[in-house]
Amino acid sequence: MMIKSNKSLLKSAALSGVALFSLFSCGNRVLTETENSEAKKIEFWLTKGDGSVKLQQQNAFHFDNVSNSFPNIEIDESQKFQTVDGFGYTLTGGSVQVINTLATDKRKALLNEIFGNDGNSISVSYLRLSVGASDLDGEVFSYNDLPPGQTDLNLEKFSLARDKNLISMLKEILAINPKIKIIAAPWSPPVWMKDNGSSIGGSLKPEFYGVYAKYFVKYIQGMKKEGITIDAITPQNEPLYPGNNPSLLMTSEMQKDFIKNHLGPEFKKSGVSTKIVVYDHNCNKPEYAINILDDPEANKYIDGSAFHLYEGDISALSTVHNAHPNKNLYFTEQWTGAKGNFKDDLNWHTKNVIIGSMRNWSKIALEWNLANDTAFQPHTPGGCTECKGAITINSSGDFTRNVAYYIIGHASKFVPQNSVRIASTQTENIATAAFTTPSGKTVLIVQNDSESAENFNIKFKGNSASVSLPGKSAATYIF
Repeated sequence: MMIKSNKSLLKSAALSGVALFSLFSCGNRVLTETENSEAKKIEFWLTKGDGSVKLQQQNAFHFDNVSNSFPNIEIDESQKFQTVDGFGYTLTGGSVQVINTLATDKRKALLNEIFGNDGNSISVSYLRLSVGASDLDGEVFSYNDLPPGQTDLNLEKFSLARDKNLISMLKEILAINPKIKIIAAPWSPPVWMKDNGSSIGGSLKPEFYGVYAKYFVKYIQGMKKEGITIDAITPQNEPLYPGNNPSLLMTSEMQKDFIKNHLGPEFKKSGVSTKIVVYDHNCNKPEYAINILDDPEANKYIDGSAFHLYEGDISALSTVHNAHPNKNLYFTEQWTGAKGNFKDDLNWHTKNVIIGSMRNWSKIALEWNLANDTAFQPHTPGGCTECKGAITINSSGDFTRNVAYYIIGHASKFVPQNSVRIASTQTENIATAAFTTPSGKTVLIVQNDSESAENFNIKFKGNSASVSLPGKSAATYIF
């Protein structure tokens, strides 16, 4: 078939009034004016600190290359950093309990809104689970609870039955998003394995290290039989805080011994490919993770380390990365509380949990609890009484979206799995993180820490666009 020259095609199109979207001559494609315009378009989603705008799409604008004296936010896609696994929450047993109080159609709509991939969802791509109960379950349990004085060295009474509702909801979620990734952590082993016989505090008895390693294998294999893949585990949630219910004290030396001599070899022997991630606690103790990773025998079993930010600075992740650059980083928990306010929580979490963790090499950023009720329940006796879920399930049979919904949504909705963080500059008041998505889009997440509007230029590939972002607000730009 003979193809007319581009000039002839353009002339014909002009005469006929037809919009051309692709033109070819000798195999070369020429962008039309319409396509050039689209290529320069920037989509813009905004959440204001005063709550008047919440993850709402604004009018798109374009790279205009206007000269001004605004500071520049420069994006350099040639500088690539970590690959992103996802953004999300912990699906606690309490979350499942309260979500299941919704009418069937409303529950399905909520799960689709959180985990779906259409324009009305926030496309959460990563979940954290507790192995057994967390403190945001209605009661304490493990998968091998026994009467006092009994032991079960062969784990013959191991059962996931207490988590049947959670497993059922996970299957619903996987039907919506089969690619969702999961990390899991225990709050406590079965109490018969502990030196104080209590769900609160105490430590794992050394004689049960081997049995507990098998407990993890049984959990992973049991979930796999249900069609649920556990991508990674940490040996203990917050191992230096034994005051929660449930909880366990596990020092760095204890965890190193457990992984090196028991958990790692047991995973290898059993053919378990689930990643082992150390620490899973605050940014004030990066030496906990480094101590374990410095051991060559433990190191060979470990994928990376996980952090929370109730103490310390988010830069601790880079401290560990610099010590062991071949190991991954995970940001696994940060709560929003009953006494917090929307503006302060939006800005602190966007700056530290989302932007901060990403700029310090984390593959994930997770807020804490997905859902609870208006009284911040359920929780265990002694568990967190002020942890506010991303969703509040109301007694009226409806639900409310809280600040953590928008914190995560500004990332999860636009930065899918396998996106890659790229370089972006910052200013004194403007925090940024930039990504290239698998589809080739560029995403820029921005937080304005000033009380007043900040003007700046987005600079990318030699083009610039002038932007004004309201004070104490978060935005996501896609182009």
